[in-house]
Amino acid sequence: MYGITNCGSVKKARIFLEERGIDYEFIDFKKFPPTIELVKNWVEKQGIAKVVNNKGMTYKKLGLKDKNLSQEELLECCVQNPSLIKRPVVQRGDILLLGFDEEIYKENLC
Repeated sequence: MYGITNCGSVKKARIFLEERGIDYEFIDFKKFPPTIELVKNWVEKQGIAKVVNNKGMTYKKLGLKDKNLSQEELLECCVQNPSLIKRPVVQRGDILLLGFDEEIYKENLC
């Protein structure tokens, strides 16, 4: 699981996994920012619109709504500002989950 320790969605996801005894490794974006290759992999699987958190404060703070950035430029922004990435990111085999949705977690992780 990738995320930020104090993120509400990350906290919910961690509680969900812990209550069900599902082991996971937590990687904090603030301590270990994702590589461009990793973010590209997520975008290939889910699309840039699902990877970028366009409702978050970082997106608004950077004024990205008003900029017409290419996918490559958005990828670079995500690497430079990991808070732009929808959290948490859970990878388990071929499964890639972005954000926390209890029903989707139940379907894919339990």
